[in-house]
Amino acid sequence: MDAKNTLSERYARVKQRIADAAVRARRRPEEIILVAVTKTAEPEQIRTLLELGHRDFGENRVQRLAQRASMVREWFDRVRVLERTGNSPDGSRAGQILMSGKPEGEGTLAGPARWHLIGHLQRNKVRRAVEHARLIHSIDSLRLVEDLQVFADRRDRPIDVLIQVNCSGESSKFGCPVPAALPLAEQIDTMVNVRVRGLMTMAPYSDNPEDARPVFSRCYDLFQEVRRAGIAEGRFNLLSMGMTDDFEVAIEEGANIVRVGRAIFGESEHPEPADVDAESDEDSSDSQAETASA
Repeated sequence: MDAKNTLSERYARVKQRIADAAVRARRRPEEIILVAVTKTAEPEQIRTLLELGHRDFGENRVQRLAQRASMVREWFDRVRVLERTGNSPDGSRAGQILMSGKPEGEGTLAGPARWHLIGHLQRNKVRRAVEHARLIHSIDSLRLVEDLQVFADRRDRPIDVLIQVNCSGESSKFGCPVPAALPLAEQIDTMVNVRVRGLMTMAPYSDNPEDARPVFSRCYDLFQEVRRAGIAEGRFNLLSMGMTDDFEVAIEEGANIVRVGRAIFGESEHPEPADVDAESDEDSSDSQAETASA
């Protein structure tokens, strides 16, 4: 990563690469949701992206997601107070941030910042995940969904989820097997406060992005199969595939959510210990591969 590149330049470059990949696939660039993975980000970098108008952020660990989401909410609250008193340090730009951060309508992921949980979710972290994540990308079992439903019912507000599918067949990967995806989607579709919105997959790590294409193609075919089954009454419309090393291939193969960290924020200057969250099963090779490659 070129240290001379600014965050805004890296962000603009990623957005342009997304647009170019969409055009190659004869799709509209605005169809693609960029989730900025904040694992290596400093707090001021997250704020900079918010000021640039970015809204979708992702974390692989529930504890870190909760901390970052709380930090961002506090910042927005301060901006609101300063706007009311006419003392905003950000001038009219802060008002624009607040206005653009309040999308409306059933099809949006509402809120000033939309936090995505992209890593493996342990059952004992479900409550905090429901509190802070707008979209959970990593649902791979009915048991986990049932736990989500309990907490979603308590707050009487639905939680949107993606089914993580192990399309590569790697034993080290989380995710349900391909044949189990449709039955799991059908079971989730019977629940009141858990809404299945689509699929997520990860490709094997490779220096060649083209190696990911068969995995993404397989997941896209499965995505279309579940859609044709009429799951979620038209709300089954999100396909999360691709990270820093392969997101362009993912877009060409049908992804409308990509999860990009290093290409935006760069490598972390302060690596954290693997057990920072005390979530031992998130230290598996699958979680490490995802977060290292995002």
